[in-house]
Amino acid sequence: MADFLAENNPCGQNVLRLVSRGNAIIAELRRLAEFIPPVFKLETQQDRIRYADIIFDFAYFKSQEYYDNKIDSKPELQDLDEEFRENHIEILTRFYQAFASVHKYVVDLNRFLEDLDEGVYIQQTLESVLLNDDGKQLMCESIFLYGIMLIIIDSKIEGTVRERILVSYYRYSAQKAAAGDSNIDDVCKLLCGTGFQNTATAKRPPNYPESYFNRVPINPEFVNMVIGRLRSDDIYNQISAYPLPEHRSTALATQACMLYVILYFDPEILHNQQAKMREIVDKHFPDNWVIGVYMGMTVNLLDAWAPYKAASTALNNTLEVSNVREQSVKYATKMQRLMAPLEKYLKEGVLTEEFVLDNIPKMMNVLRDSNVALRWLMLHSSGLSPSAEQNRRCKALREQVLTDAKYNPLAVFQLLLNVGQFEFTLKEMFKQMLVEKQQKWEEHKKEGSERMAELGEVFSGTKPLTRVEKNDNLQAWFTEMAKQITSLNYEDSTTAGRKIVQLIQALEEVQEFHQLESNLQVKQFLADTRKYLHQMIRTINIKEEVLITVQIVGDLSYAWDIMDSYTMYMQQGIKKDPSLVIKLRATFLKMASALDLPLLRINQANSPDLLSVSQYYSGELVAYVRKVLQIIPQTMFGLLAKIINLQTTSIKEVPTRLEKDKMKEFAQLDERYEVAKLTHAISVFTEGILMMKTTLVGIIKIDPKQLLEDGIRKELVQQVALALHRGLMFNPKAKMSELMPRLESLGETMDGFRRSFEYIQDYVNIYGLKIWQEEVSRIINYNVEQECNSFLRTKILDWQSMYQSTAIPIPRFSPVDESVNFIGRLAREIIRITDPRITAYIDQMKAWYDVKTKAEQVNRTLFQKLQKSVGSFGLAGLDRLLCFMIVKELQTFQGMCTRLLNNAKDRQYHDLLDSFSKSLGNVKAVVGQPGKLYPAMMSKMTRVWPSFLDIILKVGQMQLLRRQIGHELNTSCKFDSKTFSSALQAMNDALIADIERHYQDPTLPYPKEENPLMFELTSYLESAGYHDPLKKIYVTTKRLPFFSFFNFLLVISHLPKLTYSKTISGLVSKKAADPLDAPPFVTGCLTLLKQYHAENTDIFLAFLGQYVRSLVDSLPGSKTQDGAQDVLNVMIFLEDFIYYSGLSRKVVEAHVPGYLFDEFRSQFAS
Repeated sequence: MADFLAENNPCGQNVLRLVSRGNAIIAELRRLAEFIPPVFKLETQQDRIRYADIIFDFAYFKSQEYYDNKIDSKPELQDLDEEFRENHIEILTRFYQAFASVHKYVVDLNRFLEDLDEGVYIQQTLESVLLNDDGKQLMCESIFLYGIMLIIIDSKIEGTVRERILVSYYRYSAQKAAAGDSNIDDVCKLLCGTGFQNTATAKRPPNYPESYFNRVPINPEFVNMVIGRLRSDDIYNQISAYPLPEHRSTALATQACMLYVILYFDPEILHNQQAKMREIVDKHFPDNWVIGVYMGMTVNLLDAWAPYKAASTALNNTLEVSNVREQSVKYATKMQRLMAPLEKYLKEGVLTEEFVLDNIPKMMNVLRDSNVALRWLMLHSSGLSPSAEQNRRCKALREQVLTDAKYNPLAVFQLLLNVGQFEFTLKEMFKQMLVEKQQKWEEHKKEGSERMAELGEVFSGTKPLTRVEKNDNLQAWFTEMAKQITSLNYEDSTTAGRKIVQLIQALEEVQEFHQLESNLQVKQFLADTRKYLHQMIRTINIKEEVLITVQIVGDLSYAWDIMDSYTMYMQQGIKKDPSLVIKLRATFLKMASALDLPLLRINQANSPDLLSVSQYYSGELVAYVRKVLQIIPQTMFGLLAKIINLQTTSIKEVPTRLEKDKMKEFAQLDERYEVAKLTHAISVFTEGILMMKTTLVGIIKIDPKQLLEDGIRKELVQQVALALHRGLMFNPKAKMSELMPRLESLGETMDGFRRSFEYIQDYVNIYGLKIWQEEVSRIINYNVEQECNSFLRTKILDWQSMYQSTAIPIPRFSPVDESVNFIGRLAREIIRITDPRITAYIDQMKAWYDVKTKAEQVNRTLFQKLQKSVGSFGLAGLDRLLCFMIVKELQTFQGMCTRLLNNAKDRQYHDLLDSFSKSLGNVKAVVGQPGKLYPAMMSKMTRVWPSFLDIILKVGQMQLLRRQIGHELNTSCKFDSKTFSSALQAMNDALIADIERHYQDPTLPYPKEENPLMFELTSYLESAGYHDPLKKIYVTTKRLPFFSFFNFLLVISHLPKLTYSKTISGLVSKKAADPLDAPPFVTGCLTLLKQYHAENTDIFLAFLGQYVRSLVDSLPGSKTQDGAQDVLNVMIFLEDFIYYSGLSRKVVEAHVPGYLFDEFRSQFAS
């Protein structure tokens, strides 16, 4: 048969592409299993309450109409459903595509088998394909990989979760594309829940997994023939790499795991065919019962085959107590025996080129024995799966292995380290020797032939050599020898090897027969030539087969997951001796060899999936390397904490001038020695990780310096995030707010971190300040983003966040109150203690005072403390969160207004306001009897005010907080970054000037929509406090009828609750029992009007002007002073409105004469 994998062989190419695709699907399933959205698990009570009515399992298909109607009948459910769809459709599509690709895989496999059976591939039949080595391997792999896909799906993505994902995808996508994707029903049938749960208490479902494997039937004849091949043949030709009979089960381990999976496609063999099962067990499992199935998935056959009579009976021989003891003792003894040769080989200077070439067989035997022992001990001592944990016999068996082998995980780990290091050194040496092989051969040949030619000349008598007589025979013989050596051909190594042996023999004989021993120089020449010829033989023996055997023998894919149980020992070892990292590097590279298994076929098929699959497995391994080496930054931070403690509590700062007799007191030699010792320990750890050298793990290059920096960043992120989480928890019921003490304490903690980073940066060669600022800003921005998610319809999930990282993850903590994290708690605590109902804000003091006690609650110190504790990033984040809160309140206000003023079904208030506005007539005129008309209007609206007032006060309060935050940011920016501050200001002024000129002359340039200049500059300006929150437009609005009039009524209804205070030259609450704070009221009204067209503000001011003029007009005939007080309140309100809005006074004086302001101030401010 022609080459099965040749480009022109469609049969071979099709099955190769299928197997390549299978490996890629498995990688995608494993990747997706880590990204299951938590809501689909419905684990928390909150999720169950919120999403139970929109997330369904396959019960949905039985009553589809009922569930859809239930959602359609409730607007809030529709809204939640739509929001859920927007947030999850991308990940749902990815899951569905992966699930559909599994179904397509098995359909394509069946189609391939049908085509093969029907003779579509000329001269190819199932039998002929299974006779070919490559064909046999690929056919076995094609069905094996399908089985692995099903196992991975069921073990990593629980049945109910799968069903919920599929139903959600069907509801959100598939119904619309039903015509385009008719496979969704088949995908659902294949992947509906099996009842299997990977938990300790769950029982195995009946007929599992064979019923699951047979949901899409596969040609039984094909399954039978594949099992037959796996039973009888060595399909991967591994036995040549393991010549010893006792290693046979290890040599056949790859096909043994395939056999284990494929037997589920023909459960009859497992149940009833004892002879076949006995043959399988005797050949593949005579000395092992725990097997590595695929990339670290392990299976205990005693547990897996418990329900199958024939299988469990056949396995009983292997599981006899005497056999288990014999195997355990054998491998434990082997492990101890192998340590000595491995340590000997690894001693500096032992593994020279000559030694390696002379001892290849011995070293290969040690390597084989070590890897076989390692495999057996690691697999059989590994932790049990949840289902095996319930099986008493499994537990007893494992206990017996641990006891009989006197299992010491540290010794196994040491063996793993030594084997890894030995393999790595051997491979590197062999690679180097293979590169230099021809060059060395030519060099030795040249040296040998030159020496023979020289001896020929010596015996010719022409070249003088002490006491050597002329000898024509010897001259001719040596000249001939030189020619013979020169004629040796590197390409034909077999013939050359035989010839060299004969030449060496001839040289020994000539020395003996012609009594040439007497002349030392001749003797030396002959010895040198023999040595060079010997070297040539050695060089011939440098073959790639050795490297291939090392690669086969050193496979560690079975330990991909088990390895994690040895992490603790790795970390303890690094803690004791950081130079252990060098040996660990070899172990990590040994683990990287596992990548060959899934990538081999993808590479052979030239599949575009090569990069993504390599990236996934390499990324997994790099993540593990990071996890192991994280102990170095952890230990460094522990030492650093001690240093900071000594520096802050024990070591006194040396003054600029110091008296002589106080030198001893400030020297503090013991403390300084302790600091020096700890600093040295830190630099030793740094040195340890940097010894690792740049390493290629799979396709990802690991740079130790980068690894150290990432490790330090990760540890810093963990500690800072925890400090922020714990430091910003508040008790809302506390009599005195805990905010200031908490911020003080947090500020000290953060300062300690910053100082420690400053101290350590030179010893570990990192940019401390840069790392500090980048990571703290990342933590704050991430938490702000997550907190703001609660205000967004389309959420930003972790995997979409630009701040979250897999290498340096920001931890998420469980919420302790309504807030998602610390930034929300901080914002809500500040809002709580500055609540306009219990505090009064005085702008001149920039402080809030308690309404009842008149004690100061909050002043600018709060914002300085915030700057110290959470930095400018925290202040900017707080500012951003307040923006979102303001938007939410304004949207609520807008919704309420729309329902009240623009409701087609209920026009009560619309008509009421229409009649009111008509009764006022022209706003430029004066209203008759204002004392009766205005109160009558206000009394009709009393019921609607409370909810609107609440929103206005909240918005105003948050706006005042934003102003304070902006001021603090701006001040610190000017102090800390003077040049940056000036540059920003100049840039902003220049840009605004250019834009203004463009509006005057449209031919001048203006930033285009796609130009990010204005957007990016805005974020810089806001971060530096160069913005006015009161001029910001937060929401887009629609025109509302009577909106300005409505706001005017709201204002004049609430102004009587205020009175003018001479002390603060402003409005204060009249009654403590019914408090109202003027500044938030004014800023709230101003913000609200700012969201609408500017004409609304003009109309609002016109109504207020009419109100003032009407009341003043009616004052001469009035019996009370109430009207005068109301006028004064409106005047003060208008003055504050001008002050906060930045409007020109002329705007107000257009409606209220200027002299009225002066008159009322002097006359009534008593």
